[in-house]
Amino acid sequence: MITIDWQNLRDLAAEAAWSSYSPYSNFKVGCAVLGEDGVVYTGCNVENASYGLTLCAECGAISAATLAKSGGIVAIVSPCGRCRQLLIEVSPYALYDNGFQTVQVLDLLPGGFRPDDLV
Repeated sequence: MITIDWQNLRDLAAEAAWSSYSPYSNFKVGCAVLGEDGVVYTGCNVENASYGLTLCAECGAISAATLAKSGGIVAIVSPCGRCRQLLIEVSPYALYDNGFQTVQVLDLLPGGFRPDDLV
C-alpha cells in the first residue's frame, strides 16, 4: 500500500508550475501524479501561439509516468477537464485531492467514456 502525501504532491505541482512556458496567458500550471511505483512525476503547461496545441501540465505528468512505466497512477493533483477523460482511461481508480476533499478520478467526470464502452 502506497502512502499518499497530498501536501508533497501539491508542493511539487506548485514547483513544476515555475517551469511553465506560458507567454500568452501568463498562467503557470503544474501537476504532480504519484505512480504505482511510488515515484512522483510532474509536468507543466507549455503554450503555443496557436492556443489549440497548448500542452497542459497534466498531460506532461501523465506522459512522464507512462514513459517511466510507473504501473499506473495512484493519486493526482490539478487535473483539468480534458485530462479528466484521459485519466479515466489511464487510471480510473486513482485518487484526486483538491485540498477540500479526496475522490476517485471516476467521480470527476460522471458518465465519462471508458475503453470498455468500445465493446
